Amino acid sequence: MLRNLLHPDNRHAMTVGIILVIVGYFLFALNDVVAKMLVASFGVAQVLTIRAIGAFMVLVPLVRQQQERPFHNVHRPFVQMVRALLITLDTSLFYAAVIYLPLADVMTFYMAGPIYMTVASHFLLGERAGWRRWTAVLIGFVGVVIALDPSASAFSAPAWFALTGGLAYALTLVLNRSLAQTGDATLGIYQGLATFLLAGAASIFDWRPFTLTEGASMLLLGVIGAFSHLVVTRSLKLAPVSILAPFQYTLLLWGMVFGFIFFDDVPGTNMLVGSAIIVVAGLFISHRKAQKIEAVPEADLPARLP
Repeated sequence: MLRNLLHPDNRHAMTVGIILVIVGYFLFALNDVVAKMLVASFGVAQVLTIRAIGAFMVLVPLVRQQQERPFHNVHRPFVQMVRALLITLDTSLFYAAVIYLPLADVMTFYMAGPIYMTVASHFLLGERAGWRRWTAVLIGFVGVVIALDPSASAFSAPAWFALTGGLAYALTLVLNRSLAQTGDATLGIYQGLATFLLAGAASIFDWRPFTLTEGASMLLLGVIGAFSHLVVTRSLKLAPVSILAPFQYTLLLWGMVFGFIFFDDVPGTNMLVGSAIIVVAGLFISHRKAQKIEAVPEADLPARLP
């Protein structure tokens, strides 16, 4: 029955797609809660290294099942390498930021992805945007500045970790557009390998002993992260991105809810106002893009990969 529901030809495909994308983002947010708990006791590099192993537990069997050959005739190897490095930087900075900042605060900077992408696509891909989208970009940047709260945290390292991580993430989404020929699981293998090698080397200098439960939790980060991404990817095959794009902002909602439940975090006024402006600007950009082209590449939906 579940297989029939997930089949793209099912007459209820769009409804199932919406349900899946909501579930996927819920799992991403829950995954970030566990990560925030772990990086409070362990180094970011150590958590990322074990997390990558957990992701391989999902991705390797999937690659074999789909008969993909990740290291045979690699498509655009330089772009693949840059993308893998950017996603490693993105995840590292995200984890470093949540050590000090509330989840919702960090997610706010990542939700500015469509704004960053519009600018990056203009300079890197030559994509032209009309005055309406550029106006939305400027408004979105105002939201980012408000969220940064110049009077208090603009020059704090954690805030800049989150902002830089969000920029790195947006660049990976732009690069995704030129890697459409590469299977999704294979992309996950590349970036998982980059994370394992780079974080593994860094973790040598800060490796701490852990219990079986703590080790399992770090592995679970990778398993849930990989599964969440696959769920969101499946949703994109069942419903148009223009329909699913607004649901990415449920990450902010979950970030606020989980932050309050698990860490007693209450967003400040600047963060609430800034995030609201970013969401409105992002939704407008997505709407205008959907009007310009029939099919928006699935890379336009953010889903941080394992």
